[in-house]
Amino acid sequence: MKGSIESTPLGRVRRWGGALAAVVLVAGVVATASVASAATAGSGLSSSVLSSSVPGPKHSGVAQSGPIGGSPVPTVMPGPAAGGEGAPGSPAVPAPGPAPAPASADGAPQAALPGWLHTDGGTIVTAGGSPYVIKAVSWFGLETGNCAPHGLWSISLDAGLAQIAGWGFNTIRLPYSNECLASPASSSVNAYANPTLASLTPLQLMDAFVQRAKAYGLNVILDRHRPGSEAQSELWYTDRFPESTWISDWQMLAQRYAGEPSVIGFDLHNEPRGSACWGCGDPAVDWQAAATRAGDAVLAVNPELLIIVEGVEKQNDGSYTWWGGGLADAGSDPVTLSVPDRVVYSPHDYPASIYPQEWFTSPDYPANLPAFWDSQWGYLAKEGIAPVLVGEFGSKLQTDGDRAWFENIVAYLAGSGMSFSYWSFNPNSGDTGGLVQDDWTTPQAEKIAALSPLIGSGTAVTAPAPATGVPLPAPSPVPGTGAPATPTPSGSPGSSGTPWLKPTERIGGTAGPGAPGPRAPGATATPGATASPGAGPSTGTARPGTPGGGAGAGSASLSAVWALQSEWENGYVTEISVTNAGASSGWSISWPDAGATSVVSAWGMDCSVASGVVTCRGAQWAAFVAPGQTVTAGVQVASTTSPGTPDFTLTAR
Repeated sequence: MKGSIESTPLGRVRRWGGALAAVVLVAGVVATASVASAATAGSGLSSSVLSSSVPGPKHSGVAQSGPIGGSPVPTVMPGPAAGGEGAPGSPAVPAPGPAPAPASADGAPQAALPGWLHTDGGTIVTAGGSPYVIKAVSWFGLETGNCAPHGLWSISLDAGLAQIAGWGFNTIRLPYSNECLASPASSSVNAYANPTLASLTPLQLMDAFVQRAKAYGLNVILDRHRPGSEAQSELWYTDRFPESTWISDWQMLAQRYAGEPSVIGFDLHNEPRGSACWGCGDPAVDWQAAATRAGDAVLAVNPELLIIVEGVEKQNDGSYTWWGGGLADAGSDPVTLSVPDRVVYSPHDYPASIYPQEWFTSPDYPANLPAFWDSQWGYLAKEGIAPVLVGEFGSKLQTDGDRAWFENIVAYLAGSGMSFSYWSFNPNSGDTGGLVQDDWTTPQAEKIAALSPLIGSGTAVTAPAPATGVPLPAPSPVPGTGAPATPTPSGSPGSSGTPWLKPTERIGGTAGPGAPGPRAPGATATPGATASPGAGPSTGTARPGTPGGGAGAGSASLSAVWALQSEWENGYVTEISVTNAGASSGWSISWPDAGATSVVSAWGMDCSVASGVVTCRGAQWAAFVAPGQTVTAGVQVASTTSPGTPDFTLTAR
């Protein structure tokens, strides 16, 4: 799956909300202006697409009633969203050093990390030979146009990690894109909740994620989910990102984390599909051969890593299955690497709500599922060929058929002792939803209970209080004006002007855009749609209002950039950057949204919804804008409609 949308498994498509939209207004003037966004170049490769009759996945973070699974849901309440995560600073390029010994807020030690792992037949084992089951969940976003894990606009990194560890997971699968690895900045990181993260590059943000995950007893699997941030690709390379880039970036990451055994494995490429084949001998499309090349290159840098290899969509007998799901041929034609005992196979599997595969209509469904899984990938572990980590599975649990599938795959994994990674923590996965609701904190109780045979009943883990910097100090007067200064949190978005903007796409749950899953033999693959830039600037009405400050303050001259960061079925996130070319001033902004129902969270603003209008007033560090300064704030709105590129009203106060 892909998140925000992310990709979804098996022919699934994860979608992010529409492209980033930017709107510019200047106080006192009605104006239009173009806001440049990073160009997105389309891949020269086609995406396999199913019949146009297949509906696109939809997002909902809420599971239906009718619980499955029998264990109670642990109450895990992370610390306040404003809690800082204590991430490291901004190192240049060196690999991150070891983190301090982890401990929970109440002083209890966190789960011990296993250290480097390897394989022994069909089992993953520690250096001492003890079996180890990877119990992972994906947290996507670092592969999207935001180049940051999603949800950091609402919660602190620590709060999310504490919740995941408290449920009983021991690993996070962290999707990324090659484009984000080279990007100079991320977006949609709430500087109030995450003061040490907002100014980091995406690669430094990955470093911080690894270190904070380790503090909660969580391993990390890095997942090359996309080449470019705009969409998944069916092959491991594109015109923009050739195989050489794919391999060199993996080698760079292997070197960067060579001293960090909590980074246990590399998922080489997410959901090979379309023309990708297994052992066919054509180097342009032979995924088994490509995985061998990349795996050997990685192990030449760090021979301790697990090399995680997904399957293909079309198998050698002509049958079709989920994107990344076909491993029926791996037993007779395995990936053989220069360093033994490193390969872990990783199929993706989803229910009928993602795509109506033929096995879901069998008269003996769901009793037919275990034998089907055995034939496709389960045999690899059961026959001692290699371990299996089911790299993605998930559902909204809104139908009886999905619940039957969920119960059966959980029982299959629990009974076999196979490793797994659930898709996803994020609520904004379009076709599966996530493990939390749209507020990014309230657990999806039915899902957590249904997963209990795999993760246990959980233990409450609380995010630690920040060492320094949160809450932010109150504004102090600016000499000579009486206007409050604007305290800038450590790591807040830069005050140098327009934030770095990139188009995003809607995130569903599985692989790229378009209908995933099998195609009829000979069907023409349709290039996957990529996210397009926003519709361009829209016009709002700006008015000066009452300038902030005391006597002699003069007139404020405000302009703003309204930038849509993420959008899904139940809401959206937008960031607003306000620049002042005049005297110090407070500010407010409003825009129409007929579908808006409430404000989920806001940072740098106090926001409300009334009569189809969202209104936000600068607060916290963004309460006042000093002359020549730019402040950036954000809000997550619960809404049933897309905001598009709205006309907004900016007011100096």
